[in-house]
Amino acid sequence: MQYGTALPITAFSDPAQTRDYAQALEEAGFDFTSTSGHVLGQPAGTNPQRPERQYVGPFNDPFVTFSYLAGATKRIKFVTAILIAPAWPTVLLAKQSAELALLSQDRLELGIGLSWNEAEYKALGQNFKNRGKRMEEQIEVLRLLWSQSFVTFAGRYHSIENVGLNRSPVKIPIWIGSENGEAALRRVAKYADGWMSLGDPTPELPRLRQYMEEAGRDPTALMVRGPLAATDEGASAWIATAKRLRAAGITHLNIAAPPAMPPAEGLQRVIEARKAVADVLG
Repeated sequence: MQYGTALPITAFSDPAQTRDYAQALEEAGFDFTSTSGHVLGQPAGTNPQRPERQYVGPFNDPFVTFSYLAGATKRIKFVTAILIAPAWPTVLLAKQSAELALLSQDRLELGIGLSWNEAEYKALGQNFKNRGKRMEEQIEVLRLLWSQSFVTFAGRYHSIENVGLNRSPVKIPIWIGSENGEAALRRVAKYADGWMSLGDPTPELPRLRQYMEEAGRDPTALMVRGPLAATDEGASAWIATAKRLRAAGITHLNIAAPPAMPPAEGLQRVIEARKAVADVLG
């Protein structure tokens, strides 16, 4: 089992706080940390159907933040969770992720998704309506750019003629963060190295494994991240949840403190939860 937790979704005003947070996670034995990939925030109340923390910000830029943290840590991995890939130009995304992977000595894992926020797509000059199909093609292009010095590719959304990063090949796992509809799960089954469910993934795992077999892929090779809420119920509840998730095939446990808990208290809570679970599950 791999253990992780997110940096606070709203960026710290002092960069030293971000560094100290990541260093504390590494010292406590966490395997990975993550940050949201939103570029832009919106005024509170703009999307009343959504929790404000999902769109108000300010958000950390994952490449800048993780580059900073890579120099301040030694072992912990960095996961974008999630970066809205279709809102980015693909070759720029390939370039920045490859550079971070090289500078961090292969500690980057790219978690990508579609997002519901059409206003952010519009501000970034990207098409919201075709984002699903574009992301599928993006994954193919990203892997080509990471593995070949120069690439020629003619697709529906990308036209690349004998250009590339011209760097040493990098291997960056691609996670897809999604809901559990059929189209989303079939996308995961066909393209992803790992799946981050927006909720409890365990009810959908049999169906996802079936889709992987239909796509000609080995279901046991897929990494799956599951959520563990470090609630006030305490260690016995945390351990029971972790056991259930592991039994279902979860490979990565993402531990989250209660959303209203201040960052300093939340840090201590997730450290406490990780220790309690790891002492039992290993």
